[in-house]
Amino acid sequence: MSRLRREIALFAVGGVLGFAIDGGIAQGLVRLAGWNVYSARVVSFLAAATFTWWWSRHQTFAHRESGRDQRSEWLHWMGLMLVGAAFNNGAYVLAIHLFPALHAWPIVAVAAGSVAGAVANFVLARTLLFTAPKTPI
Repeated sequence: MSRLRREIALFAVGGVLGFAIDGGIAQGLVRLAGWNVYSARVVSFLAAATFTWWWSRHQTFAHRESGRDQRSEWLHWMGLMLVGAAFNNGAYVLAIHLFPALHAWPIVAVAAGSVAGAVANFVLARTLLFTAPKTPI
């Protein structure tokens, strides 16, 4: 398997795990702790994005480095993930606008947004954060 394909596959695994963390925390905080959906989402996003940073650092891009200390790298990651979220929401809104039938099937627009966000996040992480090959210790 090529390095790029391996990175894409590992990024996808991290994304699925991140989604489970995000959804699980949001659902738990709302249903079990009585939080409102917006506050719960802030906490769940931060937890999921922190996990996906860790996963990408240690799995997806294990052979690369950012040249930043961990705190700076995490902050940069969070900023990039917010850009990816904008792509996600933008694709969702665009799909709903362009295809009115999706008002009855918003899950299709959610899927389109998720794909757009994932592609943006992968490209941003690979080209703007984890850019340098790791040097042997």
